[in-house]
Amino acid sequence: MNCGIVIIPTYNEIENIESIVRAVFSLHKPFHLLIVDDNSPDKTADKVKELQKEFSDKLFLSQREKKAGLGTAYVHGFKWALERNYEFIFEMDADFSHNPNDLEKLYDACHFGGADLSIGSRYVTGVNVVNWPLSRVLLSYFASVYVRMITGMKIMDATAGFICYSRKVLENINLDKIKFIGYAFQIEMKYRAFAKQYTIQEVPVIFTDRTKGQSKMSGSIIKEAIFGVLSLRIKKLFNRL
Repeated sequence: MNCGIVIIPTYNEIENIESIVRAVFSLHKPFHLLIVDDNSPDKTADKVKELQKEFSDKLFLSQREKKAGLGTAYVHGFKWALERNYEFIFEMDADFSHNPNDLEKLYDACHFGGADLSIGSRYVTGVNVVNWPLSRVLLSYFASVYVRMITGMKIMDATAGFICYSRKVLENINLDKIKFIGYAFQIEMKYRAFAKQYTIQEVPVIFTDRTKGQSKMSGSIIKEAIFGVLSLRIKKLFNRL
């Protein structure tokens, strides 16, 4: 029995994709893997198709026509996974900023520890970030402080993108209502789970910045997060979340 499915959105990850696929499939616990590729010009999808010949029963590919944002890629993947009866559904980056070995910790927190949603947290035991410039560490850290102040959530790493969802969380969050695509998407998913009183557990992990490929961070993503949090809180106050 597999331990769930790991969803990895990709756009120009040809330098990382084979290594991350092999790393996930080398784990002691058996996971399936769904790559959601946004028509990468560097032929990431072609490499996945090549790897599917070796891992035909557990490596899946869903190709979209164009780059449409992280949030929509994950929602696409969530719906794909829910149609196929996976009990645990994971988010993870392709660039090794999330250590594949920590998938087992997130799984254990949900399967054995009773969490409905487990978060690979950079800040629950201090600041566990490697290779980030101080400016970005501060931006990320204080973004989570800001989110806690506005929303009332006690989550130390509100913008984390390394997560295990139990099936019922994704079934009961209306995925068609998810509006945001970057940092704010990660906050919105946690806030909607929080609003429905699901049990959320943070699992300490070490986050290591990518060494290959290019970051997808932008000013518009940060702006979306700042104003998105306020809009989420206002919607909840008026029972419109």
